[in-house]
Amino acid sequence: MNSYKLTFEMVPEECWYSNLRSVLKPADWDIVRKDAYARAGGRCSICGRPARLEAHEKWSYDEERALQKLEGVIALCRSCHEVKHISRTYAMGRGVDAMEHFMRVNKCSQMDFHAALERANEEYLRRNRVEGWVTDISWLETKFNIKLR
Repeated sequence: MNSYKLTFEMVPEECWYSNLRSVLKPADWDIVRKDAYARAGGRCSICGRPARLEAHEKWSYDEERALQKLEGVIALCRSCHEVKHISRTYAMGRGVDAMEHFMRVNKCSQMDFHAALERANEEYLRRNRVEGWVTDISWLETKFNIKLR
């Protein structure tokens, strides 16, 4: 199994739409995203190219405890962000561009891309069999002393 620099992040359906932007005050979201941009120094945290950056939430998933935990927020270029959210990207008609970016960043073939996507989809299906996901965003309090609104 390959370990790629740029990967897909498959969020269980039960956790869709529960993002930081929707639960934080706009001023608090600005603090979090601007911190990610500052740490990135104007470059994508994955591919390293200079770009207009977008904030991406990094989550971990503990399927046994049904726990979705915020691990941090990083700054990504649009292309890397679209790979992270590959299902949405395909739905928006940008799947081919995302595939090409994945292959370029990871220096891999189209066959490698499809194998990685298949593994990610298996992970997605497995996570969707878990019910009652709980979200832990204690990272916000630890790093920024931010409370939910």
